[in-house]
Amino acid sequence: MNYRTLGKTGLKVSEVGYGAWGIGKSAWVGASDDESLKALNRSIELGLNFIDTAIGYGEGHSEKLVGQAVREHSEKIYVATKIPPKNYQWPARAGVPAEDAFPAEHVIKSTEQSLQNLGLDTIDVQQFHVWSDEWVGHGDWMEGIRKLKEHGKIKHFGVSINDHQPANAIKLIETGLVDTVQVIYNIFEQSPEDELLAACIKHNVGVIVRVALDEGGLTGTITPDTKFESGDFREGYFRGDRKQEVFDRVNRITSDLGIEQEQMAETALRYVLSHPAVSTVIPGMRTVRNVERNMKVGDGLGLPSDQVQKLKAHRWIRNFYGG
Repeated sequence: MNYRTLGKTGLKVSEVGYGAWGIGKSAWVGASDDESLKALNRSIELGLNFIDTAIGYGEGHSEKLVGQAVREHSEKIYVATKIPPKNYQWPARAGVPAEDAFPAEHVIKSTEQSLQNLGLDTIDVQQFHVWSDEWVGHGDWMEGIRKLKEHGKIKHFGVSINDHQPANAIKLIETGLVDTVQVIYNIFEQSPEDELLAACIKHNVGVIVRVALDEGGLTGTITPDTKFESGDFREGYFRGDRKQEVFDRVNRITSDLGIEQEQMAETALRYVLSHPAVSTVIPGMRTVRNVERNMKVGDGLGLPSDQVQKLKAHRWIRNFYGG
């Protein structure tokens, strides 16, 4: 496993981290706690040392599983989690005051809840689960963060940028107040390359990439006939003609690169890791099989430059969450 520095935190984190939304059982149907724990433990055995979770993933269920796995290992595992907005608005809406989403008392209370769920004394990276650059310089949220750091309850502070709004954190990055950002970045969603990633390099902000596989769309396994279990959020994400659209676009990618469908997931992860701003990518891995497949990508090799350039033509502007 290759390790990269997570921006100004100085933490050396595995190129492939663990995205723990799916094991919270709140939106992804079919996860079993037993298999989730096996997957977590196997990833750590293979060199993974960065796990991203959130209170909002199954009302703390994901955090509890992550904490259980981390406590079973002697090696240092860095844990990042997230504070849900007090007003429960995802994504953050324009014009909503910072006080409505992240008042200091909510920031502190939520962090204490996460520490209890995790069974840990400190959180390595505490993040806001949504963000709006309108909040820079407003509200008392930074006072909450300061107190948490002062009391040793968190070490570093980050934000999870709203879906498909990568520029909506640049103002915060420029203040120097934030240590990390988490952003959607993949072969289709290339817009972080426009401004965000350069700003992160300039200000030494760590970049955590989520949705690198487009919720499964870039694994090469979604076809027009794919069925999802009732209640799985992907029923909506891939509704209507979207499965056909994704299938056709993935076929164009494999044809353009001369690769097989089975190589799509690896290619998608390597594309993200080929950008120098990226510290770690956090695919969801609910099974040992997926862990073993994805962990092979964390070898520091990235993707050949000619393939990276060919993939620029496959940028696809759309928002399957909000549209």
